[in-house]
Amino acid sequence: MKLISILTAALLLALPAKAEVKIQEVVSPGGITAWLVEEPSIPFMALELRFRGGASLDRPDKRGAINLMTGLLEEGSGDLDSRAFSKATETLAASFGYSVGPDRLSVSARFLSENRDEAIALLRDSLIAPSFGAEDIERVREQILTGLRSDTTNPDTIAETAFAKLSFGDHPYGTNLDGTLETVPTLTRDDILNAHKDVLAKDRLYVGAVGDITPEELGTLLDTLLGDLPDTGAKMPERTEFLAKGGVTIVEFDTPQSVAVFGQRGIKQSDPDFFAATLMNQILGGGSFESRLMTEVREKRGLTYGVYSYLAPRDLAESYGGRVASGNDRIAEAIEVIRDEWEKAANEGVTAEELQNAKTYMTGAYPLRFDGNGPIAKIMVGMQMIGLPIDYIATRNDKVEAVTLEDANRVAKDLLDPDGLHFVVVGKPVGIESTTNNYTSFRPKYPGEARSDGAAPPDH
Repeated sequence: MKLISILTAALLLALPAKAEVKIQEVVSPGGITAWLVEEPSIPFMALELRFRGGASLDRPDKRGAINLMTGLLEEGSGDLDSRAFSKATETLAASFGYSVGPDRLSVSARFLSENRDEAIALLRDSLIAPSFGAEDIERVREQILTGLRSDTTNPDTIAETAFAKLSFGDHPYGTNLDGTLETVPTLTRDDILNAHKDVLAKDRLYVGAVGDITPEELGTLLDTLLGDLPDTGAKMPERTEFLAKGGVTIVEFDTPQSVAVFGQRGIKQSDPDFFAATLMNQILGGGSFESRLMTEVREKRGLTYGVYSYLAPRDLAESYGGRVASGNDRIAEAIEVIRDEWEKAANEGVTAEELQNAKTYMTGAYPLRFDGNGPIAKIMVGMQMIGLPIDYIATRNDKVEAVTLEDANRVAKDLLDPDGLHFVVVGKPVGIESTTNNYTSFRPKYPGEARSDGAAPPDH
């Protein structure tokens, strides 16, 4: 309850929309770098750690090991089992969160100033000396397997999985970071230990801290918390390219509504035209009700409840994707309209009014992200990983405003590729045919169904 009270106060006293975020770079005596925003008015601190590589560092034939390891970090450490660890966290009014993505493993910590030393000691044990007990491994493994079994009946996940495979092939981006029903049961404790040392290393570490702490205190904290991590982790995977060509892949699935995931090649976040591309996408399909795709597909034709597009600039590849769902008898028309709008934007560009509205939205929404210590810490870590300068927050909206209509339309012409759009459709669509021959490999294996290799089905 005490942590809740402090968090409530922090939210009420969050930086106003136009406040300056003053970031300091701190280097610990042991050489660990962090970005810090001091905020001594509230006795509370947020700490964000990220390790580059994430689930992409899974070893061959060990897909899902890093995800399983991440799920075990809060299941006990040192002399504490999972229940004792949870109780100790609660007693300290602290909050720890662990998550993994294709490019990063994230650790989020929130704690009161008066409990800082005890909270850091507990967090350190979870990172440096996790127990990885046998019972905990089996419990978390079964949770993951339950999710994977559920995925076999989820049209959205089936579509995303098929699209990823078509787009990135055998690269880690092409497979589910949770692993598969074949790989997860085979993972051993040694595999988990290998995953731990491959990812949690200082050569891929980024740190953001916000709250009641001085630079000197943060330097000491960093060495205490992270100084015993190994200096280097596993080698990063190679870059890959977006592989899917224009066309349609149909994965038959018995459902009254088809789900379509679509995409094409993308643009790097470091590209000088990324802001122009972001504004252009906001106009085309950025998720608002004013986007062209929402207007044409939903408002005018009533083909869907929602359609959107997004830029996805990952560390090792870029794509430009989107999603729509519609009735089996209407999905073909929805896809046709999306292609038409893609082509129209490429050939005719956007209008000055659309561009100004997109700028107003993007510049107005940006300050709202800084609504507390935790979000600010996450933003700072993201900035470091992308390679943005420390003053980026102050200059970001100026960069958005600097995009001209000529910039936006040049990027629309260069980036948008209606002929290169690939649609993966899961359902029983009417009036559209698959242009690929390998779609049967994406049909889900249902629980209890014999595998195509003739092996026995899983027990659950």
